[in-house]
Amino acid sequence: MSSIPSLLRDRITATPDAEAYRVPSDGGWTSLSWREVGERVRGLALGLARLGAGPGTRVSILCSTRLEWILADLAVLSTGAATTTIYPSNTAAESAFVITDSGSTIVIAENDDQVAKIRSVRKELPDVTHVVVIDGSPGDEGWVITLDSLGEDPAGSDYDAMVDAIAQDDLATLIYTSGTTGRPKGVELTHDNWLYAAGAVREIELISEADLHFLWLPLSHSFGKLLEVVMIDAGVPTAIDGRLDKIADNLGALRPTVMAAAPRIFEKIHNTVVANVRREGGAKLPIFTWAKRTGIRVARARQRGVAVPITTRIEYALADRLVFAKLRDRFGGRIRFFISGAAPLSQDIAEFFDAAGLTILEGYGLTESSAGSFLNRPESVRFGTVGQPFPGTEVRIADDGEILIGGRGIMRGYHGLPEETAAALRDGWLHTGDIGELDEAGRLVITDRKKELIKTSGGKYVAPTYLEGRIKAACPYASHVFVHGDRRNYVTALVTLDMDVVRPWAEAESLPSDPRELCEHPRMRAEVDKAIDQVNAGEASYATVKKFAILAGDFTVETGELTPSLKIRRKVVEELHGDVLDSFYASPA
Repeated sequence: MSSIPSLLRDRITATPDAEAYRVPSDGGWTSLSWREVGERVRGLALGLARLGAGPGTRVSILCSTRLEWILADLAVLSTGAATTTIYPSNTAAESAFVITDSGSTIVIAENDDQVAKIRSVRKELPDVTHVVVIDGSPGDEGWVITLDSLGEDPAGSDYDAMVDAIAQDDLATLIYTSGTTGRPKGVELTHDNWLYAAGAVREIELISEADLHFLWLPLSHSFGKLLEVVMIDAGVPTAIDGRLDKIADNLGALRPTVMAAAPRIFEKIHNTVVANVRREGGAKLPIFTWAKRTGIRVARARQRGVAVPITTRIEYALADRLVFAKLRDRFGGRIRFFISGAAPLSQDIAEFFDAAGLTILEGYGLTESSAGSFLNRPESVRFGTVGQPFPGTEVRIADDGEILIGGRGIMRGYHGLPEETAAALRDGWLHTGDIGELDEAGRLVITDRKKELIKTSGGKYVAPTYLEGRIKAACPYASHVFVHGDRRNYVTALVTLDMDVVRPWAEAESLPSDPRELCEHPRMRAEVDKAIDQVNAGEASYATVKKFAILAGDFTVETGELTPSLKIRRKVVEELHGDVLDSFYASPA
């Protein structure tokens, strides 16, 4: 096979009547077979071709995670065109930049609200000939048409010829890095990039057709796109629902075996469980605390490869029955493993889930490396690492500790940016900007971002993301933590509250419900202070957090403090909260 559409065609031939996708429908779920998917993709592809999509053209998709995103993507690719992904949370101006920079001539939008966003910047989009709306109305004298109308006239015999004409080195996807700093760059990924990644997952025998995959991650992000291709390659049925507020309900209803998520989801689950137990109090809190301590003791013994004493095994069996089995039931009771990527996973969180019998396989990759380059294997998970490289991926550690990656998964380059491409791709190696090392088994340990390491005025280096993860794991009420101290004489932190977790606790304790009052309340500060003290106890003096502030509002994508993939934009946070950060150093710690 030479392309993603040819991969889909092979899948349809191999298992035409097997379940491909499952989608929400009238309070339940409706399934589509691979044959049905193929028919819909064929109709949409021929419709897009009539609109001008074809080799050398680009089509932007501005939509949340849903079945139609995947169908549209596969249809675009079947014409020989490339898909440009846009986060649905992007502003009109941000969307216009991606559309114009990529040279997209067609935009597929989710609904009338997204169409209105595009319409508001139409004057900046002279090359856009059509906007195709998934859930919405046609208009603007034919400029806006519906997705359904594309497939109304599937006549024609050109589909297979279009697919056969696609070469493996043809551009498949343009994904614009959300960027914690600077201008977004369009990462050019070919069909072969994605086919390599899918084949590597198949080679390590991670999943099979017997699995059920639950997909909610943004398909506009490279991690979500990777999962799309991997599941086609493996023939794994995928249940799709991008609504974040439905994740918990969907897990219980679907009973999936595999789910991928960003660390923030695992942190939120952990913090919600801990906060609920604390609030309920009584006998539940000491039982939970004992069970967690027992489970982590077992998890750490497994990590060291040592035998668990019989007395501990008996204790763990009781802890499992009283606590952990109930937690597994919340996820449907069939999870074989979770996959974590897109940001660092706290080791404390990983240990908690492993103690509960819910193993998280942490992986690592960049958009520039087709999202997947390293992954812990189910049989040899090592917390604190992102696992071994995928088969065919090469890795080197530069003299300054930077991680360099090579292989078929590496991008073609940054769209229209030859200097940036040359800086990132040197001597055949992708320079990741991350710092790390390899352990004795070839597993990669990420230390920090090369550009984000804090160097105190005393010359000591501190890894902020490591401390941030530990504090969030220690404090169930924290949503985000921002560690600061570059060129300062000590380290400080900003903490935001997860009000979904905090509000029930505050009500039970008769505390203010207003975040502005709550963030200054002595009880709230005491909870955060206790967590920071706990983390500080295990750190060198120069890496301990000396002062902190609780902010009344959370970091959000809308304010620019977070990227669409929920990473902190450090420069934006420093700019928006500079007065608070400066106040930490107005007097000695």
